[in-house]
Amino acid sequence: MDDAARQNGVSLSEMDGMCSASQTAGALIRDLLDHLGDKWTLLVVGMLEAGPVRYSALKIRVPGISQRMLTLTLKKLERDGMVRRESFAEIPPRVEYELTDLGRTLLVPAVGFARWALDNANAIIEAREAYDIRD
Repeated sequence: MDDAARQNGVSLSEMDGMCSASQTAGALIRDLLDHLGDKWTLLVVGMLEAGPVRYSALKIRVPGISQRMLTLTLKKLERDGMVRRESFAEIPPRVEYELTDLGRTLLVPAVGFARWALDNANAIIEAREAYDIRD
């Protein structure tokens, strides 16, 4: 195991075990990683940290997301049990979204990943530029 993996408490055998898990478990892991690691999901989860948010406010708080992508992302999160949707019979209609207890458990890794991305942004940009020059 290399120093970075050891420092972060990552075991290569643990990672190997997760990647080669039973067909059902492995498929679920891949599905969740695909869904949670998409362009919008962690941003939406982060914007729900403070409590219930109206759909329209969420659309504003996640710059660049289309109405369609926000709706699809929220539906996937709701299906996975991470987000609760509440509709209010008002005029105009009001819909709020909030994290469930399960969804709140995603905040630590989501914020950790965002922090890692910010901390390493310059190194990644430099690596990309060096790579692009080689091509």
